[in-house]
Amino acid sequence: MPSGQGPISIKSAEDFAKTFDVPRETIQKLARYAELLAHWQKSTNLIAPSTLPALWSRHFADSAQIHNLAPEARLSLDLGSGAGFPGLVIAILQAVRPGFRMHLVESNRKKCAFLAEIARETAAPVDIHAMRIEELAQSPQRLKPDVVSARALAPLPRLFELSAPFFGANTRGLFLKGREAEAEIEDAGREWSFDYRLHPSLTSAGASIVEVTRLGPRKAMTS
Repeated sequence: MPSGQGPISIKSAEDFAKTFDVPRETIQKLARYAELLAHWQKSTNLIAPSTLPALWSRHFADSAQIHNLAPEARLSLDLGSGAGFPGLVIAILQAVRPGFRMHLVESNRKKCAFLAEIARETAAPVDIHAMRIEELAQSPQRLKPDVVSARALAPLPRLFELSAPFFGANTRGLFLKGREAEAEIEDAGREWSFDYRLHPSLTSAGASIVEVTRLGPRKAMTS
């Protein structure tokens, strides 16, 4: 697997397989994912059309780097899953590990239908929650996952508000962020207490993955 040496070039399934060292069966599932996404994209706005030609790098590899940071996770939660990035890609990569489960939260019904078709076609170990994140947070069976992930969902202060109900003592947040990561961390620190680490993105120069632990409201931590 690649290390944080800077942006990598992934132009095809073959590039992806070599870079992330995944078995042929997994690549076949991702290739099917790519086919179905291109088909659905004709009638449903799943991703920015301009990114479709760069799918293996812009979306699949971008998601796979989250998997690289938490390969040992057994229960994961992906917030605002959209077309499945990063959650559904991670689930497909983790399918070889018995007992792994990914929960995808997405309020858009058409996108949930797409996620369900990919899950069926690839036998991905996922549960799809067709609801708002706040609704899931109020469930009596609230999840306490090993990892909470999100991509292009909200600025960190809002993202912390959405994800905090799911954080347990050992939960890690892995949030894909652009060049504004440091500024968002500073903003979030006004209301939230947390430890963090920045991981340089493998796919985008200047972007980062913000790894968060020990997340809680600052007022609760100082009272």
